[in-house]
Amino acid sequence: MLIAFTHNLQLTDCEEEAEFDKPETINAIVQALNNLGHSVELVEVSGPASRIVSLLESLNPDLVFNTAEGKTGRYREAFYPGLFEQLNLPFTGSDAYVCALTMDKRLTKDVVASAGVPTPRYVYIDALQDWQAPDLTYPVIVKPNYEGSSMGITQDSVAVNPEELYQKTAQLFTRYPSGVLVEEYIDGKDVVVPFIEKASRETSGILPAGEYLFDATVTKDYKYKIYDYALKQYLSHAVSVKVPAQLSPDIHKELVRLSQIVYRKLFIRDLGRIDYRISPDGQIYFIEVNALPSLEPGATIYESAALVGLTTMEAVLGKVIQSSVERYNIQITKRIKKRKRAYKVGLTYNLKRIPTDNNGEQDQDAEYDSIETIDAIAGAIESYGHEVLKLEATSDFPSKIDRLELDFVFNIAEGLQGRNRESQIPAILELFNIPYVGSDPATLSISLDKALAKRMVREAGIATPNFALLRTGKERLPKNLRYPVILKPAFEGSSKGVMPFNVVKDEAILREVTKELISKYQQPVLAEEFLPGREFTIGLLGEIRPKTLPVMEIVFKNTKEEYHVYSYTHKQAFNPSVGYDIPAKIDMALQKNLERVAKNVFTALGCRDVARVDLRLDHQGVINFIECNPLPGLTPDWSDLCLAAKAAGMDYRALIGEIMAPAIKRVKQKEKSTKILKIAS
Repeated sequence: MLIAFTHNLQLTDCEEEAEFDKPETINAIVQALNNLGHSVELVEVSGPASRIVSLLESLNPDLVFNTAEGKTGRYREAFYPGLFEQLNLPFTGSDAYVCALTMDKRLTKDVVASAGVPTPRYVYIDALQDWQAPDLTYPVIVKPNYEGSSMGITQDSVAVNPEELYQKTAQLFTRYPSGVLVEEYIDGKDVVVPFIEKASRETSGILPAGEYLFDATVTKDYKYKIYDYALKQYLSHAVSVKVPAQLSPDIHKELVRLSQIVYRKLFIRDLGRIDYRISPDGQIYFIEVNALPSLEPGATIYESAALVGLTTMEAVLGKVIQSSVERYNIQITKRIKKRKRAYKVGLTYNLKRIPTDNNGEQDQDAEYDSIETIDAIAGAIESYGHEVLKLEATSDFPSKIDRLELDFVFNIAEGLQGRNRESQIPAILELFNIPYVGSDPATLSISLDKALAKRMVREAGIATPNFALLRTGKERLPKNLRYPVILKPAFEGSSKGVMPFNVVKDEAILREVTKELISKYQQPVLAEEFLPGREFTIGLLGEIRPKTLPVMEIVFKNTKEEYHVYSYTHKQAFNPSVGYDIPAKIDMALQKNLERVAKNVFTALGCRDVARVDLRLDHQGVINFIECNPLPGLTPDWSDLCLAAKAAGMDYRALIGEIMAPAIKRVKQKEKSTKILKIAS
């Protein structure tokens, strides 16, 4: 069975990614699904919905295995199940309604309390105007109403009087303005009851309860026994799970009964987890339920499942899949036959025939691709079931393209000559009405012209260094152009012609180097203020609203260099003077700003499907646009885009699949339009 595994990848330890899956969890789930005999396609869901739709439509899986938590909003966990329903794709886990319900702690408590399940007394607060202290018994605990993974919960979350409660509630509102839940604090132990719908007919899927045990040496200063955010995220080594929980048989029996009510009343399907608090006198209190429980190795759900005979991750996930397959009545053999059409794909490229050197003397073919890269791309496309025709973008390309009857073209061709060379193949494809991967001719032409791209980006309100375009080298320099200045050929990629000595300090050297560059490359030279700050590059995937890959920082290690330039030499072979941090070691504010600027550049230049944007900070830390490459290199384990994708949990095949997905969507739209026209005629 073909399974699309939708998930959020945890790249950092920041709070907003606390509920996301770690790389080791994703790898373990994929391995288990593969061991069960399924083919798995990874779908990391960060980014716009249009990208997810394109990718899922291009894959057309038999089943979606979903662990995606979503990123923002009170109903984030419901978004993806709702999307799957609209796409008519079967998926594991509860539906959108249930995910929205269980994200809302107050509403969940309302439902289970009305069904007779004990819960601590609680009050929901959605505003601080007209504050009145709730009628609760102290101490009370203050929680974000729409968060999981103990986000916002610390030892300071407990208030012992109304004045303290107001202060703590106000503080929490600054971080979680959607709403706050205040409930009476129950002294006792934390107990968890997992659920696998098909695991145990006798208990209706309720698994044996487990209890959390805390290392006393770590929690010795904890006044309250709370499984807080710090213990979950940073001190997990101090937490263990004892299964079954050390409880009396009567309490175990009551936990099963109450859990059956909770799972039934909330309509939870396939899997889940309930958190209870049990007081020293044996009173059971429902705390919350998770319709998307953790599946990381060692999670309580596996420990509990082992006691009913499901001793491996494969056994647990197999039951989850069995439950969803039966619910949707999936007929595997029939779906395989009609799963998706295999497309005939042209792969257009320019082959590197003249080896490059490191000093820039022999760089004629620097932008072209090696046969190894071309074969890697072709292999990735073929792995999705498509037929690939390799088409070198030579001068006779127009005469043979029409008779090949291609469904679409995966284009990496750089073109043969001129500042519009990158647009040549897409323009020909448009002439023959053949869909293709990547940006259109206008975007490719503008982006290759560094000065024109900067003008367009600056018009969109994005900072870029002051610059001048020198056609002869004799032009009067603008007064606002300050030294040092870096000189670059205006219409080249792959940093051709860009070397450390291109940074000049005065006009005489500027004109001398400019003259040499014009003579060698037969094109104007861009003279641009050299920025002293950190340099970043960001890969983007998608169409109108792209997804950003992890920010990459180019780290310059040679402290003896006066000016740090990411030069042609660095891009040709390993160089110890340059390193790469992926993800970049930056704070969240800078990361978000870099991503915002990169997306704005992508939009301003009209990019599509894939691009890479280079940014640099000036002396004040302002983000400046340097250039955009809508035909980024795709050499496995070498090109910046491939390294960034790898950091995002995408292997090479998945990266090519993501780049290709929007084009497949456009192919389907073309087929649909053609069919409508035929019917109309």
